[in-house]
Amino acid sequence: MPQSSLHLAPPRKRPRDLLKLARFPIHPFDQMHGVDTSGLVPAAHLLTGHPNDEHVTAYYGVAPSILRTLIDTWRETIPPHPISRYTFIDIGAGKGRGLLVASEYRFRKVVGIELNPALAAIASSNVAQWTASHAADITAPRLAPIEVLEQDALDFEFPRTSVLLFLFHPFEAPVLESLLQRIESQLTARSSANSPPARTPDLDLLYVNAECAHTLDRHPRFTQLFLGKVAMSPEDHAADLEAIAAQKEYGSTGDEECAIYRFTPRKTNHGLHG
Repeated sequence: MPQSSLHLAPPRKRPRDLLKLARFPIHPFDQMHGVDTSGLVPAAHLLTGHPNDEHVTAYYGVAPSILRTLIDTWRETIPPHPISRYTFIDIGAGKGRGLLVASEYRFRKVVGIELNPALAAIASSNVAQWTASHAADITAPRLAPIEVLEQDALDFEFPRTSVLLFLFHPFEAPVLESLLQRIESQLTARSSANSPPARTPDLDLLYVNAECAHTLDRHPRFTQLFLGKVAMSPEDHAADLEAIAAQKEYGSTGDEECAIYRFTPRKTNHGLHG
């Protein structure tokens, strides 16, 4: 067949491929606190040369009101321990808005994992500004300590504390599946018969824009505690409407599909061996 007669179909575009880079508008959260967490950065601008670049989604800061509501909803599930026992870990932390909001709660520690060096640097700068401004305000409540790590989430060693994991749909199902395997492997190893008799740390997961909830639903070690729409505050919705206006393929509904899960490790034999 002559080459000129070949008609190759163009590759199918995914939703992430339709997004356009946008640095404005500035979210009210940034205006109030002097930080830089606004804008939308499509996947094409987040490439690092990592094998999982193919599965990156985009950067867009979580609406503060949604994260606060979701944390409050999680607390209503009656977690096994007080919030002060939990390390809050934001996977795909981006510019760090989720870290700043979470630090307002009395978590043991707040940790952000971000693979992209430019975003990790912005997040670190935002954390420095956030903590300095709060330290200078004697009326401000004490913040949880915050750490930003420029790292692949699939290389992260989960702390030996109880964990509240946060995902704002940072990647597609293949990477999420690998992350869940790593969580199961690490936490199961800590509860193995050869481990000290210490309690296995608990892990709960908050998922905003839960497009891959089916991946968690199929996993035998994760139990769904909540699934539903979480509304933005009027202020956040107005900011979202303005930001999304430049994205022709998208609109703002004023809410996000969110989910909460609890991890239960496999039971292992802690009995006597003889």
